[in-house]
Amino acid sequence: MTKHEIPLIAHIVHHFRVGGMENGMINLINHMPKERFRHVVICLDDYTDFRARIRRDDVDFYALAKPAGRDISWYFRLWRLLRALAPDIVHTRNLSAIEGQFVAMAAGVRARIHGEHGRDVFDLHGKNRKYNLLRKMARPVVGHYIAVSRDLEQWLIDTVGVPPQRVSQIYNGVDSTRFHPREGARNIGPAGFADETAFVIGSVGRMAEVKDYPNLVRAFIRLLEIEPSARQRARLVIIGEGVSRDTCLNLLREAGAEQLAWLPGERSDVAELMRNMDLFVLPSLGEGISNTILEAMACGLPIVATQVGGNPELVEDARTGALVPVSDTEVLVQTLLKFFGNENMVESQGQASRARIETQFSMQAMARDYLSVYDSVFRSAQR
Repeated sequence: MTKHEIPLIAHIVHHFRVGGMENGMINLINHMPKERFRHVVICLDDYTDFRARIRRDDVDFYALAKPAGRDISWYFRLWRLLRALAPDIVHTRNLSAIEGQFVAMAAGVRARIHGEHGRDVFDLHGKNRKYNLLRKMARPVVGHYIAVSRDLEQWLIDTVGVPPQRVSQIYNGVDSTRFHPREGARNIGPAGFADETAFVIGSVGRMAEVKDYPNLVRAFIRLLEIEPSARQRARLVIIGEGVSRDTCLNLLREAGAEQLAWLPGERSDVAELMRNMDLFVLPSLGEGISNTILEAMACGLPIVATQVGGNPELVEDARTGALVPVSDTEVLVQTLLKFFGNENMVESQGQASRARIETQFSMQAMARDYLSVYDSVFRSAQR
């Protein structure tokens, strides 16, 4: 089979920057057999160097520079691009790209898939009437849906009205070879920041409003107030960039705790940093399926996460970590204190996290399930 005989998938997204959805796409493309499908990524807005994490050299990126507001010129640019590329499958992701389904249909693409990866702060529970009207208008156009969590799958069925047989629920996979428990001496933060006796509370993610990182910082500061001796061992690490970073830094500065925390912004060595943590915390207001939770579990860390979206599908309360209410600083700090004072619990729940990754969230399982959907939709379109 020549290159051009291999079916082409056009993945349409709003943009391609550092983020969980984009990381999931990278993992998927890297682990799909080259001889099964080719890939291009079309960004309605733009893309960054994050795309370099795709290890294949045959994946092209296109940016349409979609303007803000109601300018519809991007419809025509996307239509022309799809006509030129002639993909066999179009796969749009999330609300910001769903209008690409109408353009794909107009461009003659017969196999069309839409993925739901989570909601943003403007519509945490998927109840916005205007947004759901758009989703329902697109429903007859979308051939098949993929949801990354059972929570999103049920919402597509109950709220958007998608027939159950047109939805596949596929969990993100995690690279358990790259993300693994620490084996040597601790190495995180500036010199002298955290030694072997330290207890490192960490998180990784976009520091966007939906992640609610200021609540984690407030809980850390409150921990130091309740347990003043914790200043000797407790350390906070948040890896990521975004609008909340300055807020978090200011909170730490005002509390005189800036030397006990490290917020370096975006990093490329996430796996190395993550395995040097002791406890992973995700204080989000909403989630689909968190890649960073999966990666932290692969690193053998217990997880503290808010009880939202797909988090309860990943974190088994009292077995691999703890689930806490949204924005409840006092419950969060009491949970942190439980782990801070119980080394055996940290170790046993971290081991249970790693075991769960190895049995249920492999990269191979994710790639296999996506291939099954792509094959099915492709064959149906040909018929």
